[in-house]
Amino acid sequence: MLDAKTIAKVWLPLVTGLGAVCVLFHQARPPRSPVQWLGLALSVLGVIGATVSRWTLGSSFSITPQARRLVTRGIYSRLRNPIYVSGCIFIAGLIVIVGKPYLWIALAAVVVMQVIRARKEARVLEAKFGDEYRRYRQQTWF
Repeated sequence: MLDAKTIAKVWLPLVTGLGAVCVLFHQARPPRSPVQWLGLALSVLGVIGATVSRWTLGSSFSITPQARRLVTRGIYSRLRNPIYVSGCIFIAGLIVIVGKPYLWIALAAVVVMQVIRARKEARVLEAKFGDEYRRYRQQTWF
């Protein structure tokens, strides 16, 4: 479905993310190394993972922790926080493309922030869905 909300929540971030990856990859000094190609693959995988995750969440997507409904299908059947994981994969890919090792520190900070966010979300979901969420949590990773 291509309504305005779907475009804003799914397709615009996908196009923007892929555009950013293409610009960074294009600006990397040629010749491109196998490591940079790996970075490109990781970045694209991260953008696609985040997009699929947002699509799967549908109207349950929110910026702040909310418990609209418990989504356990698709990628959420394996990962509780695939948007966070995909975002970290995306950032890791960008770091590999640009080849600046000090940026790994920034990624470490992002990982810490995502873990904190995931814990806040878990508390909200557990408060609303109780045992259903606890069972789901036992069957999935992060």
